[in-house]
Amino acid sequence: MNYRTLGRTGLKVSEIGYGAWGIGAKQWVGAADDESARALNRAIDLGLNFIDTALAYGDGHSEKVVGQVVRSRKEKVHVATKIPPKNRKWPANGAVGDVFPGDHVIQCTEESLKNLGLETIDLQQFHVWTDDFVAQGDWLAAVEKLKKQGKIRHFGISLGEHTPENGIRAVEAGVVDTVQVIYNIFDQAPGDRLFPACAKNNVGVLARVPLDEGGLTGKVTPETSFPKDDFRNNYFKGDRKREVFERVGRIAQDLGIGLEKMAETAIRFTLSNAAVSTVIPGMRSVRNAEANCAAGDGRGLAAPQVEALRKHRWGRNYYQG
Repeated sequence: MNYRTLGRTGLKVSEIGYGAWGIGAKQWVGAADDESARALNRAIDLGLNFIDTALAYGDGHSEKVVGQVVRSRKEKVHVATKIPPKNRKWPANGAVGDVFPGDHVIQCTEESLKNLGLETIDLQQFHVWTDDFVAQGDWLAAVEKLKKQGKIRHFGISLGEHTPENGIRAVEAGVVDTVQVIYNIFDQAPGDRLFPACAKNNVGVLARVPLDEGGLTGKVTPETSFPKDDFRNNYFKGDRKREVFERVGRIAQDLGIGLEKMAETAIRFTLSNAAVSTVIPGMRSVRNAEANCAAGDGRGLAAPQVEALRKHRWGRNYYQG
């Protein structure tokens, strides 16, 4: 496993991190705690040392599973979590006092610490964000208080789906240590303005959804079916499975690779951008943990491959509608 510096936090984090939304979250049908724990433990065995979870994932259940695993390990594993908006509106909607009032920031952090069973959260984040919050409300004072108390070490924001430019003001204002954003072969927009701003201000980048919720694995075909109530039924509704499958087929053809190489290629593409500190795919099985961690060996894609993938940029939002 190769490691990168998480911006100005100074933390050395594994190129492959663990996205823990699928652990116990209701939106991912079929998640079993024992299987999730085995996958997470195997990833740590392979050198993974960064986990991203959230208080909203399974109403704290993901944090509890993550905490149990982390506390059982002798290795130092950095844990990041996220504070949900008080008004429970995704994406961010409303005045900052309705979304992240200071007392809510502190209360949620205390709850996450209890769920995790830890004394300190390495990286606390807001689960939604709009740059309208910069210099508004008392959330920043609450964050600084938590840092001074030793309850959190660093602070960041998680940007909404396909809205990378909505965090640039926060980055330039110096109020965040990290930014979490969707970045993959299809959604390359963060590379336009957000990543240069992060590099200039030494802000770490957590790249999420590198596999497009499974679309970039090559395993989502027109015939694919998902369990009832699984959120991917909506994400890949209508003709979207065929649309994605055809586009992935063209990617594989351009690179001269088989579909079985798509997941690795997608992760390596994300890591080929030097602004990315770590990529956080979900991995609920030991097999997926092993395959994903193998892509974090420090070998990015060759320049001609990266250039070939630029033309497969695809602006769309499957999370809406």
